[in-house]
Amino acid sequence: MPDAGVPLESVEGPLGVLWGKSAERAGGQTNLLLSHLLDTAAVAERLWDSFLAPSTRGLLDEVAGGPGQGRRLFAWLCAVHDLGKATPAFQYQWEPGARAVRAAGLRWHGPTVANQKRRWRHEHASAYLLMRALRRVGWAERHVAWVWPLAAGHHGVFPEEDAVQPPRRGKGQLQGGADWEVAQAGLLERVTVELGFGGLAEVQPVAVPARAVQLHVSGLIVMADWIASDEKHFPGLPDVSQVSMRGARERAGSAWTRLGLRGGWGALAGPGPEAFRERFGVEARPSQRLVMQAARDMEGPGLLVVEAPMGEGKTKAALMAAEILAARFGADGVFVGMPTQATSDPMFGQVRAWLQALGRGDDLASQVALLHGKRMFNKEWRGLVEGRERVGGEFGFAGVDEFGCEGDVYGMGGQARGAGERSGAGGPAEWFLGAKRGLLCPFVVGTVDQLLLAATRSRHVMLRMAGLAGKVVVLDEVHAADVYMSQFLVEGLRWLGQAGVPVVLLSATLPPGQRRELVEAYVAGAGSREELRLEALPEPGGYPSVTSAWSAVEGPCVRVDSCEGWRPDLSVALAVCSEPVPGPRASRVQERQAQEEADVAVVDLLRAQLEGGGCALVVRNTVARAQSLYSALAGVFGAGEVMLLHGRLAAGARAERTERCLGLLGVSGSGVGEGRPRRLVVVATQLAEQSFDVDVDLLVSDVAPVDLLLQRMGRLHRHGDRVRPPGLVVPQVFLTGLGGGLVEGADAGSVCGGPAFIRGSEVIYGRHLLLRTAAVVADALRPGPGGGSGSGSGSGVWQVPGGVPGLVAAVYGDEELVPAGWREDAGAARVEWEERQRERAQSAVPFLLTRRGDKEGVTLAGLHRVAVAASGGAEGGLDGVVRDGEMGEEVVLVVREREGEVVRTLSGRALSVNGDVADELIDDVLAGTVRLPGGPASSAAAALGPLPGWVGHPRLRYARALVLDGLGWGELGEHRVHYDDVLGLTVELAQRWPVR
Repeated sequence: MPDAGVPLESVEGPLGVLWGKSAERAGGQTNLLLSHLLDTAAVAERLWDSFLAPSTRGLLDEVAGGPGQGRRLFAWLCAVHDLGKATPAFQYQWEPGARAVRAAGLRWHGPTVANQKRRWRHEHASAYLLMRALRRVGWAERHVAWVWPLAAGHHGVFPEEDAVQPPRRGKGQLQGGADWEVAQAGLLERVTVELGFGGLAEVQPVAVPARAVQLHVSGLIVMADWIASDEKHFPGLPDVSQVSMRGARERAGSAWTRLGLRGGWGALAGPGPEAFRERFGVEARPSQRLVMQAARDMEGPGLLVVEAPMGEGKTKAALMAAEILAARFGADGVFVGMPTQATSDPMFGQVRAWLQALGRGDDLASQVALLHGKRMFNKEWRGLVEGRERVGGEFGFAGVDEFGCEGDVYGMGGQARGAGERSGAGGPAEWFLGAKRGLLCPFVVGTVDQLLLAATRSRHVMLRMAGLAGKVVVLDEVHAADVYMSQFLVEGLRWLGQAGVPVVLLSATLPPGQRRELVEAYVAGAGSREELRLEALPEPGGYPSVTSAWSAVEGPCVRVDSCEGWRPDLSVALAVCSEPVPGPRASRVQERQAQEEADVAVVDLLRAQLEGGGCALVVRNTVARAQSLYSALAGVFGAGEVMLLHGRLAAGARAERTERCLGLLGVSGSGVGEGRPRRLVVVATQLAEQSFDVDVDLLVSDVAPVDLLLQRMGRLHRHGDRVRPPGLVVPQVFLTGLGGGLVEGADAGSVCGGPAFIRGSEVIYGRHLLLRTAAVVADALRPGPGGGSGSGSGSGVWQVPGGVPGLVAAVYGDEELVPAGWREDAGAARVEWEERQRERAQSAVPFLLTRRGDKEGVTLAGLHRVAVAASGGAEGGLDGVVRDGEMGEEVVLVVREREGEVVRTLSGRALSVNGDVADELIDDVLAGTVRLPGGPASSAAAALGPLPGWVGHPRLRYARALVLDGLGWGELGEHRVHYDDVLGLTVELAQRWPVR
C-alpha cells in the first residue's frame, strides 16, 4: 500500500487538525498528531535495525509470530503510545489547535473538559482507547492486557486498569462522542496500515512476553518517543498531505545520523582459543579458563558466580565470559557494576582497553559510558567528552510537549547535561549523556546502584531495564551488598533472570548463604516463580570456583566447578596491637587520651617495621581515627611519606590522591626504580577494601568482619614478583581497634566475656560479627592444636587465599564458634544482630519493584501502585533508596573570607559575590563537593541551598553550598565544620563517638 494512503475519507479532516505538539514546542509550526506517531514508529524501526540486541529482536519475533515479524509489531507498539492525545481532554489545552479541531467538527463542552478536578492524562487516555479498539476487533484478552500498560506507562508510571478510565464526572466529554470515536479509530487505522498491516486485527501477537520483556519494551518505547520529540530533528508538520511513513523514515534516518546513535557489537563471533592472550597480553590462568569454559557450557542464558581470591584476575575472566555469553545468546553490550565510584574509575579504563583489543575496527572503546556522579573528575572520561558535556541548554528535549503532563514528566530535571552539536565525536553519543539515559549506551561502567535502582518502584524504571536487557551484566564485589542493598540486588536478579539477561557475579569472600540467595533469585525469575528453593545446590569443592545456573525446560540447572589457584597460599602472620577502649560512659577527654595512645602505638610499630623501608597500608574503621593517626604519623615520618585517603575529602582531592596512590603502589610500580617509593604509609578507611589494586609490604587494620578483613589482606603482597625490604618478606597483619587479652580471654576457662571493640566499629558492623571474627583470630593465635576452619589455627597464621572460604563460612555460619567464656555475650549480640537484619531487610520492601505475592504477575498493570519519586527532580535523589542508613548530605564547599566579598572555590579561584560561575570554572566548583557524615550535621545541611548565582544553572541548581570562612570554618545549625586541605572535613558532632 502506498505510504501516503489515507484509508478513511471520513477522518481526512480530523487527521489534518489533531495536533500532537504545539507550534511553540515544534519549531514554530504545529506538529500533527499523526506526524508524531509515524515519526515514533520510524524511530522504532531505526532502533530495531541499528540498536536492539539480537536477543531482543529474537524475543519480539517470537511474540509476533516468527522470524521477521517482530519489527512491524515493535514499530506499532511505539507508534500508538500517544493515541490518547486524540481526545478533547488533550486537544482543548492549546487554543490555536483547539480552534482548528472545533472547526473540523470535533467539539466538547468547554467548562467540563477544562475542570482540572476531572483531568484525564493523555497516556491514560491512550491505554483506554487502545483497550476499547483492540477488544472491538477481537483481540484475545490476554494480549489486550499486556499491550495497554505499555501506552499507559510511557511517562514513567504504570497505573492500574481502573486508573486509566475517563473520570465519571467528565460525563463522556473527556474522551468525546461518536464523531471523536470515528476520528480516533481512523487515526489508529491509518497508523496501522502505514506500517504494513492489513488492519488492527492483524496486529495481534501470538505469544505473551514475560513481564520483564514487557518492561524492556516499555523502556524502548520511551526512548523512541523521546528521540521523536526533538524539534531540532522533527520540526512541526502542519499539513496532513505532507505526512507519510516515507517522510517519517527520512526524518528518522536524518535524526539518527545527526545524533550519532548506535548499538554495540551486534552479532558477535565467539572468541577463539587465543582470545584471552590477544585481549590481555598474557596466558589465561586455570581459574580464568574455568570461568570461560563454564560460560561455554551453559545451555541457556543464565548466572555465573565466580569466587576467586583477590588478585586472581576475576575481572579479565568476567570480561571474557561476557564476550562468550554475548556471542552465544545475542547480547549487544555489557554493563559492569562496581561497589563504589572510586572502584568504577579504574574499571572504566580496563573495559575500554578490553574493547579496544577486540580489534574490530569500529572503535567500540569510545562507546563506553562512565556512570556515576563524579565522573567528570575521571581524566579518561573527560578526555572523551571534553567540550560536549559542557554547561548549556539541555540536550534534545526542547520539543517535548508540555500539555497534559504536570511536573517534570520526562524526568529531565536535575542532571540533564548540556552537549555540543558534534554528535558521536570521541565518545558515546551526546544523547546518552543526559539523565536516565546513560544505561542505554551499549557499554557502561558504573556503580552497582544503576542495577539496584532498576529494582525500585521508581519513575522511568523501564528505561533502566531497557539499558540492562540485551547486555551481559557483570557485578564485581557482590559480597559488599549489605542486607538492605541485597534486597534490591535479589529483586534485580529476578527481573534479569526473567528477561534472559546473562549475569556474571564476582566475589573473593562470598558467604555460602548469600551465594544461595543470589542463585535462587535468578532461577526463580527465569522460571517466573514467586519462590524457588534449590534443594540440591552443591557447595564448591575448592577455591577458586564457579557456580553456573540457568533455566531449562525440565527446570533449573546448576553446576559447580573449581580448580587450583594460580599461586600458592601466603602464610599471613597475625598479630594484635591492642589499645585502650573507652567505655560507654567515658568523657571526651578520656576518649581523646585513648585515641592518642592508640596512635602512638601504631606510630611506634611502623617506625620499627619500616626502619629499612617499605610500604604499609593502615585501614581505620572511621574517618576520625584515620585523620588522627595521619597527623601523628606525619609528625614522625614527614608529610611526604604519609598519605591520607577517606570519604570526607573533597571530590577533586580524593580523585587526585586515589590516582596517585594507585600510581605509586599499583602494577606500574612493580619493581625498584619504577616509581615505587622507598617508604610510604597510606592511611585509609574502607575505601581500601574494594577493587583497590595496590600492593603493600605490611598491613595494619582495625578489626572488621572477616570477609572485609580478608579483602584488606588482599592488598598485602598482592604482586608476587616484587622484591620486599628486609624484615617484610613474610606478609604480616597487625590488628587494631580492640582491647587487650584477646587470646587469654578466649581460654576455655575464661568467663570474662568477649573483647572490647572501639565504639565506631560496633556502630558500623555490630558486635555479633566482630565477636565471631575475633574468635577465629584468637583460634589462630592460641598455642596448641587448631580447629577445623582451614585457617592455620594455632599457628599464628592464616593461609590466604586457601583458607578464605572456610573462614568466611565459619564466621557467617550458625555453628558455635566463640569460646565458652564469650557465649553469653555472643548470644545477646546475635539476637540484636538478627533483629537488626530483619528490620533493615523489611525497610527495603516498600521500595522494591514488586511486592510479595506479585512476583508471578503477567503484565505491568499497577506496577506503580505507590511510586518512588526522585527528590527535587534530580535523579541523584534516589541514592538513599538503595543504600541503607544515613548517607549524609553532599555539599559544595566554597570560601568567603569576609561578608560582602566574592566567593571562591576551595582552590582559591574567584567567582562573584553571588557565586556566578563561568563555564571554565564549573569543574573547579564541583571539585569542592564533599559528603557530610550522617546524623545531625547532615540534617542541618538539608536546609542549605544553592548560592544565588547557581539558581537555574543546569549543574548547580540542586547543589547545597556550604560557605566557609577564610580559615576553613563553617556553621551547620549547632555544629561546626572545618575543611583542611590535608585532613579533609571534620565535624564537631553532638554524639560522643566517631562516625564513619
